[in-house]
This record gives sequence, C-alpha cells and structure tokens, in this order.
Amino acid sequence: MADPVSAAILIGAGIAGAGTIGSSIYSGEQGKKQQKKSLRMQQQQMREAEARATSQQRRSEQEMARANAKKPDISAIMQAAQEASKAGAAGTMLTGPRGVDPNALQLGRTSLLGE
Repeated sequence: MADPVSAAILIGAGIAGAGTIGSSIYSGEQGKKQQKKSLRMQQQQMREAEARATSQQRRSEQEMARANAKKPDISAIMQAAQEASKAGAAGTMLTGPRGVDPNALQLGRTSLLGE
C-alpha cells in the first residue's frame, strides 16, 4: 500500500487537475457567450448600417429628382401670350379670334326672344 503522504499528494494533484479542467470549461463557456454577444452586436451594427445606406440612397434620389425636375418654359409661355394678344381683346377660347358679334349683344329689341 502507498504511504499516506504520497496518497495525499496524488489526491491534491487530482483535485488541482479537476480545478484546472473546471476553470477551462468555465472559460470556454464564457468565451462562447462573449462570441454570441459579439455576433449579435455585429448583426445589429450591420442592420443599422444598411438602414443608414438606404436612407442616404433615398435622400440622394430625392435630390436628383429635385435637380432634374421639369421647369416651365417661361419664354415659350410669354411668346404664346404675345401671339394671343395680337388677336385682340375679344379673342378668347370660348368666342374664337373674331369675338362676339356686337349686334347679338344689343338689348331692348322688339322681336320675340331676340330674333
């Protein structure tokens, strides 16, 4: 049989080895938790970056649309107004370029219904 001192040394070494294994397992589990946490944070940052990129793209598209917006051709509008004014004040879209016959506007006729 082994003497008690060597048995105590073996038991102590076994306990120390078990403690080292236990701390290694604990450290491994903590490492896994930290990796999962880091992965979640990275995924969250990716989602936020995508949202910022999408928002920036929308703003860019809106600015491009504003820059390329059709503007009225003021010179063509003015030219059309000048041409229309040459037809005289009587020319409208309803009466045409000749206007309304002034005889048709006379009131106080003696005939029935303005005949």
